[in-house]
Amino acid sequence: MIARTYSATLLGVDAVEVEIESYDGGGTPKMFIVGLPDASVKESRERVAAAISSCGFMMNDGVTTVNLAPADLKKEGTGFDLPIAISLIAHRARIPMGILAETAMIGELALNGELRPVRGLLAVALEARKKGRKRLLVPKRAAVEASVVAGIDIVGVSNLREAVEYLKEDLEIAPEPCRAAELFGAVSHYDIDFNDVKGQSDAARAIEIAVSGGHGLLMIGPPGTGKSMIAKRIPTIMPSMSEEEAIEITKIHSAAGLLSEASAFVATRPFRSPHHTISDAGLLGGGTNPGPGEVSLAHNGVLFLDELPEFRRSTLEVMRQPLEDGKVTISRAAGSVTFPAKFMLVAAMNPCPCGYYGDLKRECRCGSVVIQRYRQRISGPLLDRIDLHVEVPLVDYRALASGEGGEASQKIRKRVETARALQQERYARQAGVHANSSMTPRLIKKHCELDAEGSGCLEHAMSEMNFSARAHDRILKVARTLADLAGNDKITADNVLEAISYRTLDRRLWA
Repeated sequence: MIARTYSATLLGVDAVEVEIESYDGGGTPKMFIVGLPDASVKESRERVAAAISSCGFMMNDGVTTVNLAPADLKKEGTGFDLPIAISLIAHRARIPMGILAETAMIGELALNGELRPVRGLLAVALEARKKGRKRLLVPKRAAVEASVVAGIDIVGVSNLREAVEYLKEDLEIAPEPCRAAELFGAVSHYDIDFNDVKGQSDAARAIEIAVSGGHGLLMIGPPGTGKSMIAKRIPTIMPSMSEEEAIEITKIHSAAGLLSEASAFVATRPFRSPHHTISDAGLLGGGTNPGPGEVSLAHNGVLFLDELPEFRRSTLEVMRQPLEDGKVTISRAAGSVTFPAKFMLVAAMNPCPCGYYGDLKRECRCGSVVIQRYRQRISGPLLDRIDLHVEVPLVDYRALASGEGGEASQKIRKRVETARALQQERYARQAGVHANSSMTPRLIKKHCELDAEGSGCLEHAMSEMNFSARAHDRILKVARTLADLAGNDKITADNVLEAISYRTLDRRLWA
C-alpha cells in the first residue's frame, strides 16, 4: 500500500514542495529512502524507526521504500523526519488520506518522538500556501516563526503521537493566529539613536546623502573617531521597513538558521559586520549545499566592512556582482542558486597601518611606501563602486564633553524618506530601480542633465583628477540625490561640486 505526505526542501532561501511516498512490501524488514537524499535525510531511517516505536506505533514487517519526489532534486535537512514517519504509519494508524492531501508537514524527530525545530520554516509555509495546502504541521517550539504567513493554518505539535491524533481528528489543536502585524509592531524599534554621535557633522551629512540615494559609503579616519559607532546607527535613519520586506528578510535568516524561539521575526533593518578573516563563501554564500552569505543576510539593510584593507583582496572582489545586480548566483554541478543581496555597503578604514597619517597631534610611523601598499589593497574597480568617501577626524574634547548630541534618527529619517519618495515616483515605471544608486546609463542621461556651470565643474574634475567613467556616473547619481534632498528638480553646480568632494580617494589620488 502507498501513503503520501507533503513537505518541502530549501533551494537557496526558497522552498520547493516534496511529495513523500511510502510503499510497504514483503521480505526481510528493511527501509530504503530514494530520491536524491543527502546524509541527514538517509539517517532519518534510524530516528524515524526509534520515534515510531517510542510512541507505540507499528511499522511494516517487510521491505519499505520511501520515495522523495521530484526524484531529480537534491533533498537535505532533518525536516523530512515527520512526514516520513507519518507516511509509514498512516494506514495502520487509520489516518484519512484526504486529510494528508490537504496537509504539509516538517520537523525533526527525537528518538522519543518529540519534535525539534528546523531551518527554513517560513519559506516552507509560503510554499505550502502557494501549493494550496490548507495546513502546515510544524514543531510547536517554532510555530511562531511560521505564523507570520496568512492564508494557511499553522498547527504546532509537540511530538509524533500528537501529530497522528490531530490528523485522525481525535485531538483538536487551534491553529496559530497570524502574528505578522503583532510581531512587526513589537520588535520594529532600535535601541540606539543617531543623536549619540557628537562632533561628526561632515560624516553625518555624507551618511544622510548615502542613505537617501542608496549609495555605498567609505569612512576614513584614525582609530577611536567613532566610525563603527556611526555605522551601527545607519539602519536607524533608513526608510521604515514594510511588513513585506520584514518577511523577506526573516525568510533569509530562517534559511540560514539564525532565528530562535525568542527572536522569530526580523523587523528592523539588518546590520551585518563580518570579521576581515571571513572567507569568500562566508561573504558571498556557498558550501556543498549553498546557503546565504553575509551579503544576503544584509539584504535590505547594511553590510559594514570595518578595517577594509585587512580583508583579502579576492574576498572583496567577489562583491562586484551583488553591488551591481542586487543578487548573488552560486553555481554548482547540480545546478545554480540565486540569493537576494540588495544592501547598502558601508566600509571603514584607517588612513595608514598605524592610523595616524595626517594627524596633527600624533606622529605617523609609516613610510610612504608602506602607506601606498596599504591603500592599494583596495582595488580601483571596487573603490569606483563606492559612491562616497568621507573623512572622519578625531573629535575634540569640548564636543565630547558637551551635553549636545547630533540630530535624532527620527528627524533625519523623515528627510531621507522624503527624498526616497521623490525617487520612487520618478522610477515608478522602471523595473528594479528604486533609488538613485540603481540608475541605468539611460536614466542617468534622462534625470541627471547638467547646466553649463555644472557641466564645466564636472569636466574640470574629470580632467584634473583622472576619474574613471564609472566614477563619472557615480558623481552624477550623488548629485541627483543632493538635488532631491534639497527638493530641486534640477541639479545645480553646487550639487556637482559637493558630489565631487566625496570622490577624493579615487585611484589617482591613492598613488
